[in-house]
Amino acid sequence: MDSYIYGFLEEISLSKLSPSFHTSKADTSCCRPFVVRELKMAIDTEKPSVGLSSIAVSDTHGEDSPYFAGWKAYDEDPYDAVKNPSGVIQMGLAENQVSFDLLEEYLEQHPEASGWGSGISSFRDNALFQDYHGLKSFRQAMASFMEQIRGNKVKFDPDRIVLTAGATAANELLTFILADPGDALLVPTPYYPGFDRDLRWRTGVKIIPVHCDSENNFRITVEALENACNEAEAMNIKIRGLLITNPSNPLGATIERSVLEKILDFVSLKNIHLISDEIYSGSVFSSIEFISVAEILEARNYRDSERVHIVYSLSKDLGLPGFRVGTIYSYNNRVVTTARRMSSFSLVSSQTQNLLASMLSDTEFTKKYIETNRERLKRRHGYFIEGLRKAGIECLKGNAGLFCWMNLTPLLEKPTREGELKLWNSILHEVKLNISPGSSCHCSEFGWFRVCFANISQQTLEVALSRIQDFMEKREIFLRKPHCIDVSFKFFGVDSLWNGPFGEMDDSQIL
Repeated sequence: MDSYIYGFLEEISLSKLSPSFHTSKADTSCCRPFVVRELKMAIDTEKPSVGLSSIAVSDTHGEDSPYFAGWKAYDEDPYDAVKNPSGVIQMGLAENQVSFDLLEEYLEQHPEASGWGSGISSFRDNALFQDYHGLKSFRQAMASFMEQIRGNKVKFDPDRIVLTAGATAANELLTFILADPGDALLVPTPYYPGFDRDLRWRTGVKIIPVHCDSENNFRITVEALENACNEAEAMNIKIRGLLITNPSNPLGATIERSVLEKILDFVSLKNIHLISDEIYSGSVFSSIEFISVAEILEARNYRDSERVHIVYSLSKDLGLPGFRVGTIYSYNNRVVTTARRMSSFSLVSSQTQNLLASMLSDTEFTKKYIETNRERLKRRHGYFIEGLRKAGIECLKGNAGLFCWMNLTPLLEKPTREGELKLWNSILHEVKLNISPGSSCHCSEFGWFRVCFANISQQTLEVALSRIQDFMEKREIFLRKPHCIDVSFKFFGVDSLWNGPFGEMDDSQIL
């Protein structure tokens, strides 16, 4: 190979290989190693790059969204009360840390639950292959916990529970099962920004936004659902299902019984599926305020239940996102069977299942945790809302979740996506708060922001509120009589207007 290259060098100008390299043919013998290296580099740079799949390089992941950009800004400059007091405070992460001490206390009192001692399992049991469908003890404990957080008003069959590595995997798996590439799911706006990735990226399935707005406090309406279906029909796109989040992310509010009744009637009329994402069902400030779609089905004697599928996770209510535990609960036998086959790509470790089976089977602990967690979330939410009120900021009146839906429309220079992102950029880089702009949630109006309050300490929350107060004072904007907007979900007629998730785009409503 080297002799071939040396011969080839006789026919070319060495100066072309490196601008800083000048020599004659007679000099090449003393510089051959350098020349060979330079030439090999030149040849390598001319090779075409190795291609990747269209799925891998697709922009439907949504990583360019401000939702993810804010996380990157936080990672580069994280707030620390001692080491970095001027850093970015993370308020874009829906994580529950207000009751983490209860989990730590349980493990201190029950060390055998970790599975490394002589307790419920041994190292061998955790290390070797287990049932891919999930340990029976854990599925039973999970079913019981799901009943408990719903006030024991419904029953869940452990044999219908399919375990996945978090709700992200559960939602994607259901999308694979219920729809083909090119089909679509209806999703009311504003919705969780991660749905763009979870539902679309690898499945090839589209999202048809169901446009809700502040005129009726972002309530889901039959008219809005019909409008979305008509848009899909006009574009010859097949609707395969409707995905709702109850309680809502990012609104932080539950859906009323009457609304759920109408939603079930709607999906039955259209002969489509209903996915009810209920991962915040245990984070409702009062148990009587949450109605699961399971409760509606039970009251209907499970009529049309084969089209209903519930997603749940322990990431939010129990504050364990790192454990990656999600579930699909379907009333459709074929969906359960198929989901079990496909769940082999997103298994939950045996050690995690054993630990949680022990914890969730302790009803005395779970009762205390649910009650205490609800009270702490309610108190934290109230404190944050009051702080916003004092700063002159209004928000939707929520009753659930780890966040609030904050209205900053008076601060926009222009009611456009550009105006919203300019304000968001100021809050991120000047105020040093990472919050999620409404456009990343595909909100039909600009100026709304999702702000998380449960992932940081009380002391850090106070710092965040102080920064917000200073920001408002500098802007000289005070709303003398701010108020919270009632966000109880009812059905009203609504004209649906939407400029797209990224401002004034083309006429396409497909994401």
